[in-house]
Amino acid sequence: MIDSFDHVVVGVVSNPSKTPLLSAEERVEVLSDLIDGKAEVEAFEGLLVDFARSKSVDVVVKGLRALSDFDYELAMAQMNRTLSGVETLFIPTNPQWSYLSSSLVREVARLGGDVESLVPPSVQRILKERL
Repeated sequence: MIDSFDHVVVGVVSNPSKTPLLSAEERVEVLSDLIDGKAEVEAFEGLLVDFARSKSVDVVVKGLRALSDFDYELAMAQMNRTLSGVETLFIPTNPQWSYLSSSLVREVARLGGDVESLVPPSVQRILKERL
């Protein structure tokens, strides 16, 4: 998918309504290592459309796990288009992974479950260290 665009920017949002295991800066570092220079990775706060405009982004790509994701994301995509003209491209998740969420993986790891097949080794190490 990354190869389909001239330039890809991965935006890591600092969402004050969530309590992530990793700070935005740590998530940027992990993602940067995982994608190995194939995209720019940067943290941001505020509206996605403001970040997109600051990066001259015309299309936002979002993954969808379930129909419930679509309902929420469609409204957000329409608002983003109204505010800035930025289009949203939805990519359905491979059904093999559609049940996964960061909170579910974190809970399994916290309770001592094996998440090796669910996350990259670098993320697995972080989960072991912090949980």
